[in-house]
Amino acid sequence: MDKDLDLHLIHTYNRSVVFDHGEGVYLVDTNGKKYLDMGAGIAVSALGYSDEEYKQGLKDQIDKLIHVSNLYYTEPVIRAAEYLSKVSGMDRVFFTNSGTEAIEGALKLARKYAYLKNPDSRGEIIAMNQSFHGRSMGALSVTGTEHYRTPFEPLIGGVSFATYNDLESVREKVTDDTCAILLETVQGEGGIYPATEEFIKGIRELCDEKDIALILDEIQCGMGRTGTYFAYEHYGVKPDIMTSAKALGCGMPVGAFAAVEKFAEAMVPGDHGTTYGGNPLAGAAVCKVFEIFEKKKIVEHVSEISAYFFDGLNRLKEKYPEQITAVRGKGLLIGVEVKNPPADYVKKAMEKGLILLTAGQNVIRMTPPLVMEKEQIDICLSILDEIFHSK
Repeated sequence: MDKDLDLHLIHTYNRSVVFDHGEGVYLVDTNGKKYLDMGAGIAVSALGYSDEEYKQGLKDQIDKLIHVSNLYYTEPVIRAAEYLSKVSGMDRVFFTNSGTEAIEGALKLARKYAYLKNPDSRGEIIAMNQSFHGRSMGALSVTGTEHYRTPFEPLIGGVSFATYNDLESVREKVTDDTCAILLETVQGEGGIYPATEEFIKGIRELCDEKDIALILDEIQCGMGRTGTYFAYEHYGVKPDIMTSAKALGCGMPVGAFAAVEKFAEAMVPGDHGTTYGGNPLAGAAVCKVFEIFEKKKIVEHVSEISAYFFDGLNRLKEKYPEQITAVRGKGLLIGVEVKNPPADYVKKAMEKGLILLTAGQNVIRMTPPLVMEKEQIDICLSILDEIFHSK
């Protein structure tokens, strides 16, 4: 292996470790060192690593059929759409390769709906400051963090940004040309901020009043991460269009946008497409994920185990008030706000065999596998205690 590991890679990530394989909730590097993974590939590997049932499901499908054109049906994709529709409350699904592509499709669907109502519509979209929706040109256009957007402008037009959890700031942006309001049900990259009930219910009412599409980005916070299949269930609201990815395939590259019938029927053959999205291997992965979630009661487990985790983190906050300013999130989407640079804690944790993430400017982010148990949480808390004590 090259000493310069980036020799043949475009340097868009500051990588540090070469991982070889995974075991349960641990990753193992090429030197045999084990790391307790509190990142799960950024909320992807909800089942941890090397789940035998999941692996066998993929192997069985590989032996049958990996890919055919979307000009044809395959049984795994039909079943995957049924699963996702059932748990999300949406009526129709389009499978993509990623969360970014799911956002692209959701934006197109909202604009097509507005166009059918009024061909002169400008298709304006209201997104949120400090949001993150992806890195393609469309998804970047609705990402409310300026330094991500600036090097790639001009982006798609007709996008304005309101303040998350400030309903009045959203109302002020609405015009006759507004076709969609887009937000993460829990902001992830922006610092782990759950929507307030007043905010999300107020936006739902506003969208109903103006016949605007409410698009909820559930790419990171969905698929059981917050203790319900989708985070919007906590609020008793339902979007018109939702996006999913990450844990939807638990490692297989698959995403989706889904919609209620009123919006879904706006798209017709020729409006959207994908070569690989929703191929039978991806569909088999989605089906197997839902089967395992149901069998192992993953969503219920998250509700139980996350309360234990938050109790432990709040004890650390009380113990180290000069370092920890807040603990927030929902379920196993957790942010620990710190006064010192979070990257410093992440580096020290890595040295001790604990994988952490960052979010925003001052937040340690944790998105562990949803199969995490109290024993591993205690190990994480113990290492965090050591790190905070050493500071």
